[in-house]
Amino acid sequence: MKIKRWHVALGILISAVFLYLAFRSINFSQLWQYLREAKWAWVLLGLVCYFLGVWVRTWRWQVLLNPLKNISQRKLFPVVCIGYMGNNVYPARAGEVLRSILLKQKDDVPISGSLATIVVERLFDGITILALVFLNFRQLVQIAPDADWMRRIQTGSILVGAIFGVILLVFLAMVFLPKQTEAMSGWIINKLLPRKARPKVSDILNKFIDGLRVLRSPGQSLLVLGLSMLVWILEGGLYWGVMKALGLELSFMSLLLVEGVVNLVLLIPAAPGGLGTFDAAAKFMLALFGIPSELALGYALILRMALWIPITALGALFFVKEGFSLTTNLEKIQTDYRSDE
Repeated sequence: MKIKRWHVALGILISAVFLYLAFRSINFSQLWQYLREAKWAWVLLGLVCYFLGVWVRTWRWQVLLNPLKNISQRKLFPVVCIGYMGNNVYPARAGEVLRSILLKQKDDVPISGSLATIVVERLFDGITILALVFLNFRQLVQIAPDADWMRRIQTGSILVGAIFGVILLVFLAMVFLPKQTEAMSGWIINKLLPRKARPKVSDILNKFIDGLRVLRSPGQSLLVLGLSMLVWILEGGLYWGVMKALGLELSFMSLLLVEGVVNLVLLIPAAPGGLGTFDAAAKFMLALFGIPSELALGYALILRMALWIPITALGALFFVKEGFSLTTNLEKIQTDYRSDE
């Protein structure tokens, strides 16, 4: 999990550009008035939906991990929260690797195998997010049928969809053609890697393929897809709660469209927590529905706080209970646990 300085610098630069786009031409006194008048009880109700979604995420991860080891949701929930905290605090979405490290420490699940399940999670999340956008694309056309940005979103969505499609095909090959995949990867490893590294890399790849075993069952795959849809619908409940807090009137399908586009924009590498990219995308999408810039940005800021503060605080609490701190050298403990695999 080595993070180079230029990765961090690039993320900060991208965030700075998007923060400028989010805050330019804003009347700050009007923005502050909207924030002061927000009915925060609605946000709390939205947070109930959001944390139900986190619990469903935990259930989904349990299903994916079952072929490797049966672990209760009660034990997995703190690890999932720590992963959220890691993504919100550390660069390069380090929380995903942190989850695998903790699972190795607590339940002796191979890091490569658990990482495979996390990649599957992200794959299904991507499919669900794209579905939210494509199912509501007609609504985008109706909002601004002649807008050049609309064609860009369509092109970007198709491109991302194609990438996810290729990844899905690779995963299916690993699941249903393991011997052929192993033979091909073995040939590549033998051709490209030094002799000393070959056994270790082959072992990691085999454990990774092992972590994909749940996809061999159509029933389990459908369950994971259904849980993924439920996760994003429940997270949409927080979008709805913030909407009610500010007295806005949008349909739930419109909010799911906002959620889908915002999370597509979050694929752009930026500072931790999607700083800037999240705010600019949420403001932009709400402005399309005729919401004033200050009110749209107020929505984005309240939503950011609701998505960032509670889960990060809870994850940090669980992280400290595990004996770590935010200054822990994650790269070192990853190396230590890798050597034990």
